[in-house]
Amino acid sequence: MTLAEILPSLGALDPLPRGGLWPEGTRVGPDGDLLVGGVSMSGVAARFGTPCHVLDEPHARARAREFRAALPEAEVLFAGKSSPVRAVYRWMAEEGLSLDVCSAGEVEVARAAGVPGARVLLHGNAKTDDDLKAALAHGVRRIVVDSPAEVDALGALCPAGQEVLIRVIPGVDARTHRAITTGVSGQKFGVAPEALPAVVDRIAAHPNLRLVGLHCHIGSQVGRVAAYEEAVRRMVSLFPGPLTTLDLGGGFAAPYRPGESTFDITGLANRVRIALRQECAARRLPVPNLLIEPGRAVVANAGLTLYRVVAVKPGFVAVDGGMSDNPRPSLYGARYAPRLIGRASGARRVPTAVVGRHCEAGDLIAEDVALPQDVHPGDVLAVPATGAYHYAMASNYNMTPRAAVVSVRDGHTDLRVRRETVSDLLRRDLG
Repeated sequence: MTLAEILPSLGALDPLPRGGLWPEGTRVGPDGDLLVGGVSMSGVAARFGTPCHVLDEPHARARAREFRAALPEAEVLFAGKSSPVRAVYRWMAEEGLSLDVCSAGEVEVARAAGVPGARVLLHGNAKTDDDLKAALAHGVRRIVVDSPAEVDALGALCPAGQEVLIRVIPGVDARTHRAITTGVSGQKFGVAPEALPAVVDRIAAHPNLRLVGLHCHIGSQVGRVAAYEEAVRRMVSLFPGPLTTLDLGGGFAAPYRPGESTFDITGLANRVRIALRQECAARRLPVPNLLIEPGRAVVANAGLTLYRVVAVKPGFVAVDGGMSDNPRPSLYGARYAPRLIGRASGARRVPTAVVGRHCEAGDLIAEDVALPQDVHPGDVLAVPATGAYHYAMASNYNMTPRAAVVSVRDGHTDLRVRRETVSDLLRRDLG
């Protein structure tokens, strides 16, 4: 029997699983505390309250550099919707990434972070006039149009020379959850291939618009590199002529539980590069500039969320957060790997469901988690892989204030987004 098999039955400290689930350099202290970026996580919970989102700045920066190093010829845009925090946008810009956004609000975060409009791309399936006006006011150079009607709306607002891309449905099945599969027909995003010529003509009819490329997105939490190679080949086959830009979107997978693998960035680079050159040569087209939009793969595993245990019942541990700060389990059936921190426990590990505080049976964070049998109210649990689409998708369900966002680096802690208060919520209610 191996040590890993013996430890749970003895109730000793569980070792951190390998494979990039936790931020790089995370370790467990002899007292059972978790140290991230040289900072005590039980200390963060005590200082900033729970729930609390924690981001390891060096980990996020390192992942951004990995994408740039793997595809130096490409423009890497951080998917801003995954973590719309000023500090995160600033880190990405400092690491040489551009930024893609989908709303006036995300444009304003980019502006506040000091990211110039020339390094921002706007997309989304139903942009409002406010979204378009905010982008144009910030000098956003490239806008991805998603429908024929959007061409007319943009053409009426923009100055001469506005660069546009067309989002096209590539017909590539990413084989992920149906709620996050976006590259096949029958969903709301993009233009069908057969409708592409009409949209190209419509753009040409607007003197202020200049078509520079095509855009696609095949889904989220995509682990198969081959799916992106297929998308390249499909998209080049749809080019209406020489274009300067091909945006493959993002959706690259990140591990959420032990045993899940980190996305193969090097494999992506090699296969996409070869496919792009081959397809362009076969059609006698110049090789366009390649754009990719990683978000989750950069910040998901840079983050974790701290919760305090509120109640314990046979088979259940209830914490002070849940679907208001992490809606992914209820939306996509996502599951996580919580662990007890802040103290060592010699108790036997038992299968446990970690549930939230909200009035929904689906408010579940994890099932069949091996937690110590002596977990009690007041304990702190840490949940890894929550750096993407957690703060971004948080809500005030049950009038619950949204959590703080804290970053750590080299033993230092910075409050990036303060905890919301009930007074903040009531300030908007005018009676």
